[in-house]
Amino acid sequence: MKKNAGNTSHPGLTLRAARVEQGLTLRALAARIGLPFSTLSKLENGKMAVTYDKLVRLAQGLGVDIGTLLSNTPPAETPPPGIGRRSILRADGMRAISEHHSHFYPASELLGKMMVPIIIDVKARSVEELGGLVRHGGEEYLYILTGAMELHSDLYAPLPLAAGDSCYFDSGMAHGYVRTSDGPCRVLSVCAGSGIQRLAQTTDPQWNSEHRE
Repeated sequence: MKKNAGNTSHPGLTLRAARVEQGLTLRALAARIGLPFSTLSKLENGKMAVTYDKLVRLAQGLGVDIGTLLSNTPPAETPPPGIGRRSILRADGMRAISEHHSHFYPASELLGKMMVPIIIDVKARSVEELGGLVRHGGEEYLYILTGAMELHSDLYAPLPLAAGDSCYFDSGMAHGYVRTSDGPCRVLSVCAGSGIQRLAQTTDPQWNSEHRE
């Protein structure tokens, strides 16, 4: 799939507006969510692509919806879910591209979702190249669309997965996706659970050390 730079998501303006509205400095927000100050500064200035892990931590720290951060519009009160809601995403929709993953966010403008679907192009060939494992509250469903990969975690041996395979797992378990196929590997990841959009303050003492840049 071709890369469309016009649709690459850099929610820096929204992030900065939400931070300033709450009277938080960059260093205060960085300390609250356990991200390096330099990383947060790059995110606000559009110099670093945002990943799902960073999105949920920013949403947690600011008390806003993930969709709000992706919309590039000022934070607004989230309307209650209505009957008959739907969201349509065309092929050139919202995406965030980094060295190790390309994330595509279907229904990114739909706030208050009970689940967060993500289409990911897995690029990293090792956990080291990936930058380490990540964890976030809730559960995750992983379906391999094309190619092959391994699901790495801190509790199990690496799990080989090929096109058509799937896995449902606790995303509170540190995990990461590593490509094993020679060609492209694309997966569908669906994250769900209480607090997916507004994560509660984590009490995991290992959170900061395992989520460093």
